[in-house]
Amino acid sequence: MEPLSGRALKQRLESLAASGVGQVPRHMDRGGADRRPMKLEPPAEEPVAAGCAADRARQLLVLAEQVTGCTLCAELAASRTRTVFGVGSPDARICFLGEAPGADEDASGEPFVGRAGQLLTKIIEACRLRRDEVYILNVLKCRPPGNRTPLPDEVGNCRRFFQRQLEIVSPDYICCLGATAAQALLETTEPIGRLRHRWFSYQSARVICTYHPSYLLRNPAAKRDVWEDMKTLMAELGVDL
Repeated sequence: MEPLSGRALKQRLESLAASGVGQVPRHMDRGGADRRPMKLEPPAEEPVAAGCAADRARQLLVLAEQVTGCTLCAELAASRTRTVFGVGSPDARICFLGEAPGADEDASGEPFVGRAGQLLTKIIEACRLRRDEVYILNVLKCRPPGNRTPLPDEVGNCRRFFQRQLEIVSPDYICCLGATAAQALLETTEPIGRLRHRWFSYQSARVICTYHPSYLLRNPAAKRDVWEDMKTLMAELGVDL
């Protein structure tokens, strides 16, 4: 198994704990209702349907192990340092879907930890959220050499993984970061400029598209456009930014 970063290891241990503890500590659900400690049943032989956060965390852990052993993209499997699965709350209402890992993510095993990731964290916090309240993932789970754009075959090979992640988390909203993520999720060839300012549907989620944080690092003026997109998204959740 590939070594994990400290944060990724912490998430992995928490997932293991979630699958082995006798009860789930009290927490607040999405609607604010108080949930009392609940006894967990032994793992079923077949994957259970996404339900409580513990179930989802367990299913994500199983999927992450499958990603770790994936060699469908021979070039990416040979050149990667680590696979980069996803991070955040398995019970998140919002998922942020990016393109592919970069050098920092390949080294750490966690998505969006480099300069673009730091900017994404600031965007999330400006939306009055915490990074651990949302779920962050990429279309590709391995870094393309030289950070090139993912190839269609690579997107096709990883589709089963990011689709399953979204199915397990079952968010209310998905924010696609950049053209590659939006086109992969929505299976379209429309450019990101035409995908913005529109709502789409995917599974049970509503989808909004905006620019990737790495684009904002090269084009700071576009930060205003992304902020308008975030205001649109948060307005749907009843949050006035």
